[in-house]
Amino acid sequence: MRVLIVEDERLLADTIADGLREEAMAVDVVYDGDVALERAAYIEYDVIVLDRDLPTVHGDDVCRELVAGRGAGRILMLTAAGEVEERVDGLLMGADDYLPKPFVFSELVARVRALSRRSVPPVPPILEKAGIRLDPYRHTVERDGRELKLTKKEFTVLEELLRAGGGVVSAERLLDRAWDENIDPFSNIVRVTMATLRKKLGEPAVIETVTGSGYRL
Repeated sequence: MRVLIVEDERLLADTIADGLREEAMAVDVVYDGDVALERAAYIEYDVIVLDRDLPTVHGDDVCRELVAGRGAGRILMLTAAGEVEERVDGLLMGADDYLPKPFVFSELVARVRALSRRSVPPVPPILEKAGIRLDPYRHTVERDGRELKLTKKEFTVLEELLRAGGGVVSAERLLDRAWDENIDPFSNIVRVTMATLRKKLGEPAVIETVTGSGYRL
């Protein structure tokens, strides 16, 4: 899951981001509306956590522009104002959900996950191929009945390969889905992660490297 945090209170923004990363999400953080619109224009986010009271470009204007050019991403609006009228205004301008500050972090996580499920087409709850059985919600993986202990990144990479249904998944796509903006795009981290994932999956090998294109399962 790829999440964008748009919050001008830097400590709060960074705290939210760290917490969501602990929940195995790839998280980018920006502190103003202009940069948020730039990022959303070229990065496919599942959920955008948007503070309403942004300086320079107000969160309302950011929300309207995001909705006007909407891709798959869902918008969770945050604000210090918790009145019903404020929440209604936010929803009417196109936000998908609304959470007043202060909030309980576990509720934020639950709302982000719920919005993410709405941002993508329905998929089978269990992904299976070549003896591999991956449960995205229980975060478990088995191969031929043998439970595998994968890191968060290995799990996300395998999930992307399974969701592709035999199609080729580029290294750029894997970087986008499993890591965040802080990763060096020229890093060999995908290749290294793929090597450890293949080792854990065991024989016979099921992940194919498609030269110049990416990987296929």
